[in-house]
Amino acid sequence: MNRQKPAKDARAPRYALGFSTLDNEVSGVPLRVEGALPVWLGGSLIRTGPAKFEVGHQSYQHLFDGLAMLHCFTIGGGVVTYSNQFLRSQAYCEAMESGHITRGEFMTDPCRTLFGRVMAFFNPKLTDNANVNVSVLAGQMVALAETTLPVRFDPHTLETLGVLDYDTSIRGQVSTAHPHHDGKRGYSYVIEMGRKSAYRMFADEAGSQRLLCELPVDRPAYMHSFGMSEHFLVLTEFPLRVNPLRLATSNEPFIRNYRWTPEAGTVLTVIEKAGGSVVARAKTAPCFAFHHVNAYESDGAVLVDLLTYPDAGIIERLQLARLRSGEPLDATARLTRIRVRIGTEAGDAVEAPRETLCPTSIELPRINYARCAGRAYRFVWGTGQTIPGNFIDNITKVELGSDGGVRTNTWHQDGCYPGEPVFVARPGGSAEDDGVLLSIVLDTARERSFLLVLDAASLEEKARAAVPHHIPFGFHGNHFPDLVRPDEFA
Repeated sequence: MNRQKPAKDARAPRYALGFSTLDNEVSGVPLRVEGALPVWLGGSLIRTGPAKFEVGHQSYQHLFDGLAMLHCFTIGGGVVTYSNQFLRSQAYCEAMESGHITRGEFMTDPCRTLFGRVMAFFNPKLTDNANVNVSVLAGQMVALAETTLPVRFDPHTLETLGVLDYDTSIRGQVSTAHPHHDGKRGYSYVIEMGRKSAYRMFADEAGSQRLLCELPVDRPAYMHSFGMSEHFLVLTEFPLRVNPLRLATSNEPFIRNYRWTPEAGTVLTVIEKAGGSVVARAKTAPCFAFHHVNAYESDGAVLVDLLTYPDAGIIERLQLARLRSGEPLDATARLTRIRVRIGTEAGDAVEAPRETLCPTSIELPRINYARCAGRAYRFVWGTGQTIPGNFIDNITKVELGSDGGVRTNTWHQDGCYPGEPVFVARPGGSAEDDGVLLSIVLDTARERSFLLVLDAASLEEKARAAVPHHIPFGFHGNHFPDLVRPDEFA
């Protein structure tokens, strides 16, 4: 583990500011708005992301590791206010009290000895550093990472309220920060690692969890998200797999225990929402993805759309040292569709055809979730690269035409690096793209960030509101019109 706080490097790219620690916390600061906010736009955009990359003389190693901070932009009556606060997780509190990193993260692990690794395996001290997404589980606002420790917080004050406990039947150490909701109930999964490992899909309804199915697995795959159509859930196992016993003995951080096994291919399992039965298993060529975009049913098949890479090399390329140095970032995620035929025997993994829907690289995807999740859709928004090898520097809109054609449009401004574009539908709007996009953008010239509001149809700028400091690059968040509508988010 690097024991030195990273020094500023004159050769570092200007966007390296997005990988530097933010210690400043503010509450309810009014922001100056340039342009005109839509009169109908209100509510709060709440996001989480890494904001502290060093503890004492120790440094976190990966973009996914930094200590979580919540950011809230509250919009109403043409006014924007901003608040931010570190998530007071146990990982954060222990680190601040001790002056060093106490819990293992994605690619950073303080357990240096074999004894420490073995004890951590049998008496796990999972991290609750929820720096990936914000959602609602069991009717409560939570910050999420990839462990089974979602952290509750007050959406009005950002005060941390403690870990949300799963039902005792939902056992596991690994989960997803991307739960789904279909307007009736929520869905997610956990992975139990051990001598007998298993995937457990569950439903969340009326504040309680119900186990849908348990799928035994010998070598669990690394999965960041999953798919949902109208009637089915889709687990996509990429050939990045782990021997659970290796986690106890390897003396390496979590993700370094996984191995790329292309001969295993990519396996998709389709599960009924209603009863939890497996209705199809399919296999396609090896690939890797962080994010599913959408899934829907057509002509006896489930069409599973996700952003695929040729392999899992993107994980290594997101190490902080590489990002800060300006090493070219090859982020070649492509919008890809896998067609899984329903009705195959559960034990048979049939070959599934795969096609690239759009050659333009795109990441951090969003759709009109309330309208299109689990249904046919036309539009996906995300981030992309205008300059090959540069860090994410544009917002991209992809339109999938009914004729099979694809059209793209982008927003780009020199020296600006946008985050995930969150779609907010205009009340009463009839078109799928009738609304705005909200994105947090790092302005390297001014060395601070701003909230960007774009017309979702044209990508024309509506307004922006600068915050008093930079906001480190983060991952996900959601817009909450009244803070309690889970059907509005992914």
